Amino acid sequence: MDTEALHFHALLSQTATETEEALEALLPPPESPLAEAMRYATLSGGKRLRAFFVIETANIFQVPRTQSVRAAAAVECLHAYSLIHDDLPAMDDDDLRRGQPTVHRKWDDATAILAGDALQSLAFEILAHQKTSPDPAVRLKLISRLAQASGAAGMVGGQAMDIAAESSKTPLSLEEITELQALKTGALIRWSVEAGAILGKTQTDTLAQYAADIGLAFQIQDDILDVTSSAEATGKATGKDDAAGKATFVSLLGLKGAQKKARDLVSTSCDTLSPYGSAATNLRRAANFIVSREK
Repeated sequence: MDTEALHFHALLSQTATETEEALEALLPPPESPLAEAMRYATLSGGKRLRAFFVIETANIFQVPRTQSVRAAAAVECLHAYSLIHDDLPAMDDDDLRRGQPTVHRKWDDATAILAGDALQSLAFEILAHQKTSPDPAVRLKLISRLAQASGAAGMVGGQAMDIAAESSKTPLSLEEITELQALKTGALIRWSVEAGAILGKTQTDTLAQYAADIGLAFQIQDDILDVTSSAEATGKATGKDDAAGKATFVSLLGLKGAQKKARDLVSTSCDTLSPYGSAATNLRRAANFIVSREK
């Protein structure tokens, strides 16, 4: 691993630790099965890449760390909810997440559903608190944008498209799968990148394009890992999309074509950050990490 990569991994680890410390304090104490399931799903590791994007983007605009870490914790709560529900038998029906039993396997379907519901509510509760920003307009914008990113016009809409595609007789086209993933995976990543700018009370247009590119690159890399990696390496089942005959970036572009597409997106995303100069170095490192990660 080169020096750049080592520096990035250290920074990502530091961000993950800060975010998890915030989550430890914000999550309810483990005094019931519901609270235990919420903590299990949220504190069971993960890259904390969305949290990283919130904090690093906020750094560009000199946002106090105490504020950006709270916004980072909020998106991690919402992301954890989405994973709990996505793993359910009625959705992807997965037994493993990050190498551990999924919430519905460790407890039951009802506990998993309720834990996901509670985490979604907690995300908005965190953003609504004045500790996240003393400016009510900023808090409202964070809440409004996250609601859009996670709802029918964002993540949930993408999930619905994905489920519909499973029973369709016609596989999705490249354009359709790009739209699906821009919602299912990309919408929360876009919010995470834009949140720092919102906290900094500045425009988000340039960062939105960067986020769109890396969000798509992230999903393409997921598709690549689904066919090139193992459950032991990724911590979740692999090969399921191919076995189900689902259209993916790899099935549509081929492995080499998908790898090239991801690299091109990363290159474009880094070019987009030129107005921020060296202040965006860590965001460039994150873009390169997305297509080099192995899980």
